[in-house]
Amino acid sequence: MDCASCVAHVENAARRLPGVHACEVNLARGRTVVRFDPALTDPQTIAHAISQSGYSAQVEDPALSPANAEEQRLARQQAQAHAWLRRAAVGIALWLPVELTHWVLYLARPHSHAHLWMDWLALAASTIAIAYVGAGFYRGAWAALKHATTNMDSLIAMGSTVAYVYSLVAFAGFLLGFWPVLPDLYFMEAAGLLALISFGHYLEARARDKAGSAIRELLNLAPPTAFRLNDDADREGEAPPEPPSLAEPRFLEIPVADVHPGDRLLVRPGDRIPVDAIVTDGHSDVDESMITGESLPITKTIGDSVIGGTTNHNGRLIIRATKVGAETALAQIVRLVEVAQSTKPPVQRLADRISAVFVPSVLAIALLTGIAWYLIGSWRSYTPAQTWATIAQTVCSVLIIACPCALGLAVPATLMVGIGRGARRGILIRDIDALQSAQLIDTVVLDKTGTITTGKPAVARLLPSNGQNDLDLLRLAAAAEQYSEHPLARAIVAEARRLSLAIPDIQSFTSESGFGVIADLDGRRLLAGNADMLQKHGLANAHQTIATTLPDEASAAMTLVHLAAGQDGNAEYLGAIALGDPIKPDSPAAIAALRRLHLRTILLTGDNRSTARSIARQVGIDDVRAEVRPDQKAHAIRQLQTPPPHSPQRPRPSHVAMVGDGINDAPALAAADVGIAIGSGSDIAKETAGIVLVSGSLLGIATAIRLSRATMRKIRQNLFFAFIYNILAIPLAATGLLNPLIAAGAMALSDVTVLGNALLLRKTRID
Repeated sequence: MDCASCVAHVENAARRLPGVHACEVNLARGRTVVRFDPALTDPQTIAHAISQSGYSAQVEDPALSPANAEEQRLARQQAQAHAWLRRAAVGIALWLPVELTHWVLYLARPHSHAHLWMDWLALAASTIAIAYVGAGFYRGAWAALKHATTNMDSLIAMGSTVAYVYSLVAFAGFLLGFWPVLPDLYFMEAAGLLALISFGHYLEARARDKAGSAIRELLNLAPPTAFRLNDDADREGEAPPEPPSLAEPRFLEIPVADVHPGDRLLVRPGDRIPVDAIVTDGHSDVDESMITGESLPITKTIGDSVIGGTTNHNGRLIIRATKVGAETALAQIVRLVEVAQSTKPPVQRLADRISAVFVPSVLAIALLTGIAWYLIGSWRSYTPAQTWATIAQTVCSVLIIACPCALGLAVPATLMVGIGRGARRGILIRDIDALQSAQLIDTVVLDKTGTITTGKPAVARLLPSNGQNDLDLLRLAAAAEQYSEHPLARAIVAEARRLSLAIPDIQSFTSESGFGVIADLDGRRLLAGNADMLQKHGLANAHQTIATTLPDEASAAMTLVHLAAGQDGNAEYLGAIALGDPIKPDSPAAIAALRRLHLRTILLTGDNRSTARSIARQVGIDDVRAEVRPDQKAHAIRQLQTPPPHSPQRPRPSHVAMVGDGINDAPALAAADVGIAIGSGSDIAKETAGIVLVSGSLLGIATAIRLSRATMRKIRQNLFFAFIYNILAIPLAATGLLNPLIAAGAMALSDVTVLGNALLLRKTRID
């Protein structure tokens, strides 16, 4: 495919088949995504129909890994680029020496016919150029003609043919004596325009390759091989021997494609992790920046999950594969990027509709140009040779310069670069409309739990009573809570283990639902729970002084777990542990980044008002909507988008982005203009959102909005270049102010300009 009219023909060929619901073609990647009813048609039939329309198509092999599929696509693209380079080299070798010699001789003796041999040489060179360099264009034009359609090849083939046939007829007429003066010949223009356009296609193919480099960079993250543990004696729960040597037969180097779930793999320092897995032995820092955008390495130890494609830094790890092949996070990211790059935003659909009628319109303009110059020649009493020479020049120039390549590449090339850059930063664009809509966002609504906060309780403060030691309080509380499944209990135990405290084993354990737990430890009874638990066991007022030690702002966002020791009626109050949902470290910086973009931020949560306001103050959010039930969140979003008309001071409608992570956020994510899901959140939230922040960092919100603005700005620039080029160039060509050779060079330059401008997006600052 060469231009947007090619896209329209491919889409129409597929859509004419029964059972095909939709077909979207990505010109820049040479890829089509078709949605169809398998009861009515199949992929091979669709590929055959597209091939019959003149564009060779084949079904992507589902057995291929994403890396192999991309490798095959790249090989085809490189083969095509090299074919264009060969044609361009032959065309330039045929055209340029003859053209330069012609001009040297002409400038030396401008009115001499002594150099007639040059015209014979030009005829021979252009004939070879038409036959070899123009073969690809003529095949494409013939395939389109068989289906009663037109494309860019039609314009180029007709343009070169007009120049060549006119020159051949004029030269023959002079030799046969039909006119005494040899008219202007365009043999070299026919050869030159084919050479220049072929070279432009080569540059275009190279630029497309750079624009699509994001997927290859992602795929290259996964190493080609892995070291699999090949010893049945090493079973689950048994640590492998001290750092094994790769020379030992226990570890075999195998292709990553041969790794299966459950395989034990060795990851050396500096190696890339081959698949998604769980660490079963070892301790190391892992750099996940290329997948998640998280800049700092993350410490991984036994039980932690690791992502395929990330880099192991300083320690040796033994991992157990959990997801391989197309199920890995990296493969899913690549698939999402491919789908997004193949989907068309509304602005692209507009360009395609224009391009669909563009080539027929240009043919009509070329016909009218020829008629107009014939009438002008008759009116001005031109000789037949002058009239037909002018017609050949102007019609050829119109046909060549009006090729809609730039129009077809303006949007998809920019999207490839923008979406790929986002993917490398851990920002996945699932819905292309979200990328276009994000540029208009003026209000960002954020959920609290799991979005601004971590979503997991953690120990915030230790509040001992009666001279108790902080760590003793935590150790005893962890002992009482160690067998509880309650999230607060788990947080207390996790904190004790983080501080390397020795947690004593208890003799008995009882859980009292809604109150807390009771445990026996070395003859003492431990009571751990809420204030009602204390009251139930005769310690109604013991905790009052502890509660007052917390500032009002902190107490609103924290939960107290009280600890007492002793029998009912004779228990001693030991103190309390304050737990809260910690704010993510980068949340304040993320809100500050949104403020710098002049965006309004709103905290929307089902939590109580005092807790919500406390969290909002800590991160810098002014507007709080608290105690909102899940079913009311979508209504709150719609109210921001379209305020009720009866409001006393009705604010203007907002373009709203909703940021959330939970199942309860899904309706609001769907209702918002742009839904942004946290990568660590629920699958339902991620499926509903148009943008997913893989790392879970809220800093990605501002980056995504800047990326949207930069991408759409480049798209508008490219569409302007494409449209203004044709608007200005066609009249110049029709009035005879452009030589066909200049027209060919300008057309090739327009394609390279659009692609080059798209590639500048790689350098645009989005941080």
